[in-house]
Amino acid sequence: MAKSALVVGASGISGSATATLLNAHQWTVHGLARRPVDAPGVHPVKADLTDAADTAAALKDLDPEVVFITTWLRQDSEAENIRVNSAMVRNLLDGLRSKSVRHVALVTGLKHYLGPFEAYGKGTLPQTPFREEQGRLDVANFYYAQEDELFAAAERDGFTWSVHRPHTVIGRAVGNAMNMGTTLAVYATLCRELGRPFRFPGSAAQWNGLTDMTDARQLARQLLWAATTPAAANQAFNIVNGDVFRWNWMWERIAQWFGLEAAPFDGEVLPLETQMKDDAPVWRKIAEQHGLVEPDLDRLASPWHTDADLGRPIEVMTDMSKSRRLGFDAYQPTEDSFSDLFERLRAERLIP
Repeated sequence: MAKSALVVGASGISGSATATLLNAHQWTVHGLARRPVDAPGVHPVKADLTDAADTAAALKDLDPEVVFITTWLRQDSEAENIRVNSAMVRNLLDGLRSKSVRHVALVTGLKHYLGPFEAYGKGTLPQTPFREEQGRLDVANFYYAQEDELFAAAERDGFTWSVHRPHTVIGRAVGNAMNMGTTLAVYATLCRELGRPFRFPGSAAQWNGLTDMTDARQLARQLLWAATTPAAANQAFNIVNGDVFRWNWMWERIAQWFGLEAAPFDGEVLPLETQMKDDAPVWRKIAEQHGLVEPDLDRLASPWHTDADLGRPIEVMTDMSKSRRLGFDAYQPTEDSFSDLFERLRAERLIP
């Protein structure tokens, strides 16, 4: 079994969970980020993947056997998303060329099936639950561009690859662009502290329909499994927790955790981006009152992304049969994912 890994995006939700799991399995872990953070057992690597020369210099003394790519940079248009994020994958794999890499895992997501932000959930979509054999949509998508860079480098350099497609990821990170769990924790805290109604912000389709989610720890388990399972080589896999729920049930559970009553849902979409647009100074005051370590609301909450997920007009579920047939049997209850995260946020004084 390989024991040396490079986790790209090690300070993010998925990357930090992956690094933690690898450490628990006695791997040597290098964590690459633009702004590395101190983490037990992770050797920090500072690099800007948009800069080919800087990336090559940062990687010159590393010889990882497995590489986990868990990062991306949001841009103002999908054309820019494609240009920047494909270049990041290309610069990384060019910088590792002729090294000891034998496997590269790329984390993308369900926008593979739903389309990019500019066309999210629109047009003709594949049938749910989404399955890996469903092809690409006929639309430009930075996930496809990332995959193409991975496939080309694998053919050139002879390593195996895997692609992992989580649903909305639940996990802990500060300053992350896609962070529903912490966003909902901050929203619930604001509602409790200010006496606001804890109102579901999304669509009736999401409120009433079945859905699933992905714990960052569950994603990390599949990443490790694919990197060490020969039958998983050169394949794409969906990855979710393994249970399903309706938001009209989960919203009550989240409300109870924060000591709130869930407000009735009248079917109207009321985005968090609208509800929280003036809350930055309010959160700073709450942080001061409770001695919290992060007073900057923008570093904790990502309302725009939570709105995109909770506002979808269609039911979204993911099929896990492919990896199950190959032996991946990990399971994670989603309600526990939320409560575990909330407890950690409270213990680290990120919420009161």
